[in-house]
Amino acid sequence: MTQDRPVIGILFMLGFCVLAPMGDALAKILGERLAVVELAFLRFAFQFVLLLPLVLLAGVRLPVGFWLWGMTALRTFFHILGLSFMFLSLRYLPLAEAVAIAFVMPFIMLLLGKYVLGEEVGPRRLIACLVGFIGTLLVVQPSFAEVGAPALLPLGVAVFFALFMLVTRRIAKEIDAIALQTLSGGMAVVMLLPLVILLEGTSALAPWTMAGSDVLLIVLMGCLATIAHLFMTWSLRFAPSATLAPMQYLEIPVATLIGWLVFKDLPNGLAALGIVVTMSAGLYIILREQSQQRRAAQSPDSAPQGAK
Repeated sequence: MTQDRPVIGILFMLGFCVLAPMGDALAKILGERLAVVELAFLRFAFQFVLLLPLVLLAGVRLPVGFWLWGMTALRTFFHILGLSFMFLSLRYLPLAEAVAIAFVMPFIMLLLGKYVLGEEVGPRRLIACLVGFIGTLLVVQPSFAEVGAPALLPLGVAVFFALFMLVTRRIAKEIDAIALQTLSGGMAVVMLLPLVILLEGTSALAPWTMAGSDVLLIVLMGCLATIAHLFMTWSLRFAPSATLAPMQYLEIPVATLIGWLVFKDLPNGLAALGIVVTMSAGLYIILREQSQQRRAAQSPDSAPQGAK
């Protein structure tokens, strides 16, 4: 079992928050030409192909036992659903808006960490998460009357990714991150392959029939997504989900920046205020964790108290 080291976990989560929106932007571009099931299949297939040589060369051991395999399969199932909902929502919504609406997810994950995993969640972290959620509302400025039913798709992303991360936290200390991502990629390919053939036909399995630019974007999306989720898995190996939940709000300003650079979607003044609020909530968590570590170092004989 790996001892919790919150600062290391936070740094890995920051890496995830930078890389994940970049992969989402590529998925939004590709989503104009590929079906959601094709896109999800190719994304997991590249994850499996990229990581399998590392597992074989490094001699990484795959998990042993029915329980770990079952939990990995459950994690993969939630990942497929969350990713598919995100790909579908990106067809209808701007990148920053889709990501922002989905960010009720850290709040759900924090509560699951508290009530399902029994992790300590003090009132200050709950308040920081709530402040981040308020900032999210300022960023997204939801108007379901204008957007319609597709505005609800990111809520599905939030629920499934919260469950995905809850399972990841449960098994992250018992399985190597690369082995987990490799096995998950292989399981996703097996789960999605019949659906791809049923819905899209065998032509969907032949990426060489696509334009060269599409193949390049698919490879790049697979690389970014694989590295991002390795970072996410490592972060949960070193820090409780309740600590990392508010940190993920930093994905929103990154997604906003990428949306502006790639799709020319620029947030207005109220959305900019929301970005500042979400970043402030995330930075507060970093400072809080550093303070907790300093107090623990000064009192090595006393058990560290939960964040207040």
